[in-house]
Amino acid sequence: MNRKFHIKKGDLVQVNTGEDKGKQGKVLAVLPKEERAIVEGINMVSKHTKPNAAHPQGGIIKKEAPIHISNLNVVDPSTGKPTRIGRRRNAEGKLVRYAKKSGVELK
Repeated sequence: MNRKFHIKKGDLVQVNTGEDKGKQGKVLAVLPKEERAIVEGINMVSKHTKPNAAHPQGGIIKKEAPIHISNLNVVDPSTGKPTRIGRRRNAEGKLVRYAKKSGVELK
């Protein structure tokens, strides 16, 4: 089953609940099977790593962990506030996403 989400890679989103409530960040990746997304600077975890080519020193590295899609809202490009997403056909008949609060078309 391939679900459609209101969030895509590259979207600016705001966190609704949890430790990072109110913070905004850019979506780096969407994981459809787990219904989660990785957001820049959100849900940071400490990962212990052995020395390797990428990190010759090793040690503790901070990185983003996936956050559930239901805890994220897309930010309206015109107002900068969270909004819900709708889908409609544009002039060329192509299905596009739009912000429900302002009606602005999302890329």
